[in-house]
Amino acid sequence: METTNNCISAHIGSSLDDFLKEEGIFEQTQTQAVKEMIAWQLTQAMAAQSLSKTRMAAMLQTSRSQLDRLLDPHSDVTLSTLERAAALVGRKLSITLV
Repeated sequence: METTNNCISAHIGSSLDDFLKEEGIFEQTQTQAVKEMIAWQLTQAMAAQSLSKTRMAAMLQTSRSQLDRLLDPHSDVTLSTLERAAALVGRKLSITLV
């Protein structure tokens, strides 16, 4: 119990970002959050336009299963590659669906 209290008290007043960095999972967590937000935004936009996955896939000239992978935030799409490339040029990837 004392170990748990020491761990908790060590993080009182610190930000979630600081905690995730200390745990070594900040980048992984941030990537997952971005992927989940993009998938959610795309799904919401499709619903607002009454676009089915089949129609959306056709518009993208891809298969329905490929669209499912794109909308699955646990699937590895090119986002991780873009983040690495941005880091190499001293930038941080920022994505907004407008």
